[in-house]
Amino acid sequence: MSSESWPPQLKEWVAKCLGQMTDSNRAEVQAELKQVISESFAAHTLWTTDWAGVQLKSLLPKPPPALNNLKRKSIETPIPTTKKAKKALFKNTTAAYTSSDINDQAALNRRAERFQREHELERTKHSRSAGAVKANQHYSHLYSNPSRSGSPYAATGDEPEADPNVIDWDRATIVGTSQEIFKDYLRLTSEPRPETIRPYPVLQKTLAELKAKWKLKTPYPWICSQFKSLRQDLTVQRIKNEFTVQVYEIHARMALETGDMVEYNQCQATLKGLYELGIPGKVEEFTAYRILMLLHGRNRSELNLYVGQLTPKQKADPAVRHALEVSRALSMGNYYKLCDLYNSAPNMGAYIMDHFIDRERVKALMTITKAYRTIPLSYLQKTLAFEYLEDARTFLADHQVATFTNPNNPDAEKILDCKPAIPTLQRVFEEKYRKVAIKGAI
Repeated sequence: MSSESWPPQLKEWVAKCLGQMTDSNRAEVQAELKQVISESFAAHTLWTTDWAGVQLKSLLPKPPPALNNLKRKSIETPIPTTKKAKKALFKNTTAAYTSSDINDQAALNRRAERFQREHELERTKHSRSAGAVKANQHYSHLYSNPSRSGSPYAATGDEPEADPNVIDWDRATIVGTSQEIFKDYLRLTSEPRPETIRPYPVLQKTLAELKAKWKLKTPYPWICSQFKSLRQDLTVQRIKNEFTVQVYEIHARMALETGDMVEYNQCQATLKGLYELGIPGKVEEFTAYRILMLLHGRNRSELNLYVGQLTPKQKADPAVRHALEVSRALSMGNYYKLCDLYNSAPNMGAYIMDHFIDRERVKALMTITKAYRTIPLSYLQKTLAFEYLEDARTFLADHQVATFTNPNNPDAEKILDCKPAIPTLQRVFEEKYRKVAIKGAI
């Protein structure tokens, strides 16, 4: 469980708790912190808990030891009987209480002064990058950054506090200053520089412009390069919010539409991590896509694990329900139902099914040709979900089984001779579809 995935409110609460620790309760506070956060992580409530209202038992005020000792001594010491003895006892007791209070208050004052000095040191350290900090003040809530040690528990009273303007700021976090709307993608070979990175408001304008250009039929290679550059600027600035999810979802859909499965799989992998952080998005839509991709890869073991983790709400979504019906049709060999689902796929589901529908059509033909001696081309068009008769005939020709009893007749009258097609279909299936290559799979 990395602190990078924590909500800002949790990080602020942890920092506050660590600042209240003393040498006497350090181990107890750290143990309770770990327990509370682990339980919240297991219950998936990191983002829903009101951390500002959570109180650690180990930080509750406790009676000072000096007071307890005095009480015990007062019980063990005989009650004085003379007036002079009573006055002496009262004087000693008052002095003990006063000394204890003064010592405790002095310790608290020293600790407050030490934290103030450390805070000033940290401010001085970050003043060297004042321009970046100032730019970041407007949207510091967008960042989710790991601490230097990777865990807040490594922080102690001796480690200076982070800059209050930035959540878990460290030297690897930058804020861009470039105002360029468009920028071609270049793989980073060194540390990014702020003047080459676009800040969050500029990135929002970039996305709006890219969507407009996509509607104007701008070539996909240029659009893809711009989206990769946009994703890169989000990554180096550690921006993880609903806008980030939107960028990856839009690029994933464009990649599906153009058949760019490398970029689609990269976007899908990143979206999975963003959804797990609790960031809102089209979770059900991309859950359905993931199921269809697992069906494309014939990865039944991972598919069963993934489906078993779906919530009732996700299973009730139309897109997810459609994907599960596709899975059921494939497992039962119901090619008629499968082709019907192909024609009625919601969202971009048909674009993923395009990658395995021909494989399933060949399997269906292997069954049909064993059951019939001859079969009309028009029946195959309807059963295997081809839009036109010409598409069905081209499919048969591409798979070397266009053996018609009346090849010179129009397509509407053509009859497929099934017997010679049987061995050819088996051979073609072994050659073309036995192995599945998933481009860009992660």
